[in-house]
Amino acid sequence: MSLLHVAVLLPFLYTILVPFFFKKIARVHTGWFVIVVPLLLFVYFLSQFPIQNSQAPIVRSVPWIPSAGIDFTLHLDGLSLLFTLIITGIGCLVVLYSIYYMSMKREALHNFYVYLLLFMGAMLGVVLSDNLMVLYVFWETTSVSSFLLIAYWYQRKNSRYGAQKAMLITVFGGFAMLLGFLMLGSMAGTFSIREIIGMRDVVTSHSLFIPAMLLVLLGAFTKSAQFPFHIWLPDAMEAPTPISSYLHSATMVKAGVYLVARVTPIFGGDMNWFWIITIGGTVTLFWGAFMAIRQTDLKALLAYSTISQLGLIMSLLGIGSLALNPSYSAQIDLFTGAMLAAIFHLFNHSIFKGCLFMVVGILDHETGTRDIRKLGGLMSLMPVSFTLTVIGGLSMAGLPPFSGFLSKEMFFTGVLSVSRTLDQWTVLLPIAAWIASIFTFVYSMILVFKTFTGNYHPDRLDKKPHEAPLGMLISPVILASLVVLVFFFPNLVSYSLLEPTLHSVFPNLLGPGESFSVKIKAWHGLNLELFMTIGIVIIGTLLFRTFKKWMDIYYNLPRKLTLNSFYDRGLAGAENLSSRITSFYMNGSLHSYLSYMFGFLIFVVGGAFVLQGAFGANPAGASPITLYEYILAASIAVLAGFVIFVQTRLTAIIAVGAVGYLVSLMLVIFRAPDLALTQLVVETITTALFLLCFYFLPKLKSETVRIRLRLVNLLISIGVGTVLTLIGISAHSSSQFKPIATYFEDAYKLTGAKNMVNAILVDFRAFDTMLESVVLFTAGIGVYTLIKLRKSRRGSR
Repeated sequence: MSLLHVAVLLPFLYTILVPFFFKKIARVHTGWFVIVVPLLLFVYFLSQFPIQNSQAPIVRSVPWIPSAGIDFTLHLDGLSLLFTLIITGIGCLVVLYSIYYMSMKREALHNFYVYLLLFMGAMLGVVLSDNLMVLYVFWETTSVSSFLLIAYWYQRKNSRYGAQKAMLITVFGGFAMLLGFLMLGSMAGTFSIREIIGMRDVVTSHSLFIPAMLLVLLGAFTKSAQFPFHIWLPDAMEAPTPISSYLHSATMVKAGVYLVARVTPIFGGDMNWFWIITIGGTVTLFWGAFMAIRQTDLKALLAYSTISQLGLIMSLLGIGSLALNPSYSAQIDLFTGAMLAAIFHLFNHSIFKGCLFMVVGILDHETGTRDIRKLGGLMSLMPVSFTLTVIGGLSMAGLPPFSGFLSKEMFFTGVLSVSRTLDQWTVLLPIAAWIASIFTFVYSMILVFKTFTGNYHPDRLDKKPHEAPLGMLISPVILASLVVLVFFFPNLVSYSLLEPTLHSVFPNLLGPGESFSVKIKAWHGLNLELFMTIGIVIIGTLLFRTFKKWMDIYYNLPRKLTLNSFYDRGLAGAENLSSRITSFYMNGSLHSYLSYMFGFLIFVVGGAFVLQGAFGANPAGASPITLYEYILAASIAVLAGFVIFVQTRLTAIIAVGAVGYLVSLMLVIFRAPDLALTQLVVETITTALFLLCFYFLPKLKSETVRIRLRLVNLLISIGVGTVLTLIGISAHSSSQFKPIATYFEDAYKLTGAKNMVNAILVDFRAFDTMLESVVLFTAGIGVYTLIKLRKSRRGSR
């Protein structure tokens, strides 16, 4: 196993130690022990930096399920390195922030950090996996761990609701993505992403290409909160603020973005791929920005802003994918520039949004509220937090001198280039992007100025506000410093990190020795992009100053027609329907349950055999039936029928036992003494246990059974007997496989056991028998525990 595998598995393994630290070393915050993991991983991945453009990816593989073509293969290239640095770097800062944010006395910190490490390991697995099936396993692990993190305060109804919502939507998308992966594997004959990229021509010409594309995009859109699947993200803000900073700004919501970038070499260039991603991203960008303005909770505002920013990144990924379309080979530089802008803004968004979430957590921690209507005038009381909010907020608004300005200008360049290249209605893209950017400016101003300027209202706050402790400020200060540093020195990351990432997204676009143009600068002259930014500032400032005059438009939106309303009504309807269906068949009647099971056997199994023409009889090679066998068969049938009509349990038990003993006698006639002996022992034990149990039950009461019910029982009995008999005859008549009995003929030679049944149970099926023994032992422990608990309760009374 390689260091790359250890890096992925380390967070999972470390979760075993976290409860020990929490319990045994209670005087020290558990986070100090946990921070070791992301710090070590960050240093390890930093040691792989930078990956050169001409360097082949680092690939390490461990066999997992070779027969199904599934190996635990990890590969580290520019794209995965970018994400691993974000996951571990911001993860380290989040853990440091949590040490001062999460209370040692009031919080179950062992659960918090276990869930956090599970999520960290799952995200690393997602961005490093080369095998699609392995990627899916880690993908769903992120859904489960994020569910646990969102529902961390499970005593709150909103936390449970938000966790359930996120789980249902993202897992639904994950199942769709799995189908897409299976289609890709079927088309290419492999689940390796690198190999599928190498077979691009085969995949794109296949009839399953479009269905696979749609299913993969469905998984990516649900995970990255793209319209109309974005509704889970605002409700997920019920999680603790460190979780929101980590999951919903830097990592989990970027998983869908990562997936789109990773499979762009497969689907990119197809116009369906371009239109779906570009339009979906642009709609998400606009709608998220529009809805963010109306929010009064700071975390809800940041949630909708995250949705909007993810839409921006997605739209750029769609535009950049046109670089793989041969029809636009003359505009490759324009479209690779759009892809570079997507990657750059992904990096910028992670740092400035992580900073903003942490500042909002500080405000909540130090004032007791996140309600914008209660805040104001905090600039002099919390100057450091105000400075951090200005840096993060203005970067989000796309203003200089902050890194968000650089990637926003590149975004404008991307949408303008596609509107000039394509002659269709792509002219609407820059218009929509510009309007959405105006709304982005407005909600950024609301975040900065409504919170820290204006009148101070101490009577509305739950706590007397003051600046956060130094430990809580370290993480957002580091992120804010990066925001400023990247603006003044953008090429520190462009050549060393962004260019290798671009080569990972377009591995076969350039020839040997060629490189992409990744030089980033703040000043490009008096161009259209700059005038668009000036217009955003002017109109955005006007809208911000007149916000109270036009905010009524939000109240005119029909609440019953919102996506959240459709989700709630759909979920309630599904619950009611499932409740009715369950109450129909779960009626408390054992007769009904047996009827359902046996009816399933008759109609489904029997019907499948009939449709496939699988029933058949071939008497050739069958042994002749002797008189003794006829007599025994008739005796067994008579005794079995006798059980139905007896009036006492004791007589029924004796009759059933007699049937078992006659079966063992039948085995003796068939010259199977080992089976006969086993049957005798088992029959004796079960008969004794039956007698012991039924001795303590009340006597049977005579009941009047309706004739119709007896007729149903008779039909079910005949049907089950007929189906099983025909299946047995058909199986005996089939000779498609070599009989297994020939293998067990050498049981004595192979195992030294003279009893073939024992040899099968102890040697040939050793693991199966061991697990059965474990199950019986566990059940016995459970029964013993229940008896002890019952006695202890009686004694306490």
